[in-house]
Order: sequence, then C-alpha cells, then structure tokens
Amino acid sequence: MAPKSTVFKAELQVSDMDRHHYASHALTLAQHPSETEERLMLRLLAFALYADERLEFGRGLSTDDEPDLWRKDLTGLIEQWIELGQPDESRVRKACGRANEVVVVTYGGRGADLWWEKNEAALARCRNLTVLDIAPDTSKALAALAQRNMALQALVQDGVLQLIAGDTTLEITPRLRRAPTP
Repeated sequence: MAPKSTVFKAELQVSDMDRHHYASHALTLAQHPSETEERLMLRLLAFALYADERLEFGRGLSTDDEPDLWRKDLTGLIEQWIELGQPDESRVRKACGRANEVVVVTYGGRGADLWWEKNEAALARCRNLTVLDIAPDTSKALAALAQRNMALQALVQDGVLQLIAGDTTLEITPRLRRAPTP
C-alpha cells in the first residue's frame, strides 16, 4: 500500500502593504510522501507572497500539468502560475505561454544558482517570468516552523516578508533574479 499524504492546516493572516491585500486564509496543505517539510513551507511562503482569494494549491508533485500554486480568473484562464524548485526550462516556457504571469521560486543554495546559470539565457525570451530565490538558511528556518496545525501572520512591505508563528519571527527577503519585462 502506498504511503498517504500528511495533511497540514494553516490559518494564515496576510497584510500585504505592497499589493494592498489584507485577508485571513484557512489553508489545507497535503504533504506528498516524497515532499520535505522545507518544500511544504516554501509553498506556504509562496502563498503568503502572492496571496489572493483565487490563489490555490495545485494537485501536487505527481501532477505534471499543474503548478505548485495557481490563480485563475472566473472564466478559467490562468492568471498566475507559481513553480517551486528548479523546474525544467521547457516546462517554464510552456507555463509562460499558458499564463499571464509565471513565478519560479528557487531554493537550495548552490543547486539553485547552477539551475539559473544553465537556464537564464533560454528563459530571457519569457517576458512574463519572475524568478525569486530563497536563501538556504531561510528555507531551513521555515521548515522548523512546520506543524500539523499552524497559526501564522505574514506582513509584506517593500518586498520583505515577516512571518510570525507564535513567538518566532522570520524576516524573509527573496532575492529577485529576474523581473518581467514590458
């Protein structure tokens, strides 16, 4: 019998001063058996950075035609496609053709740097692509916050996210590797 996903519940209060989004989100995250707590918490971080009432998690690691998170308009068109890690360059280009905005959130230190060096030139044509990088110490600190039931507050201002869990506060400044071009 295959191992089952572990379910995490998060009550996430977002105050995004940069995008003027202020809301509370009751989230359910399914951790795939092969997914680390670090990656799970990075999905939650990506949600906090791009929070919206229509932003939702994809079906998971075993689904090739969906991202980690996405936002669709009311007609079903993909407005935003968010990938984590180091996706294949052809997958990113395909996403850029399907969605208005594509975001790749890399992590893992040197591996993420190598991925970007290898793919930067090929992805230069993708005008609607944003690439952010999360430092290894930040992603490890995020993983330490993982609990089956979480109450988190996220404050975003000037591109910096403060994530508060109980008496722990993490200040997270994603490094912008690439911004969309007009």
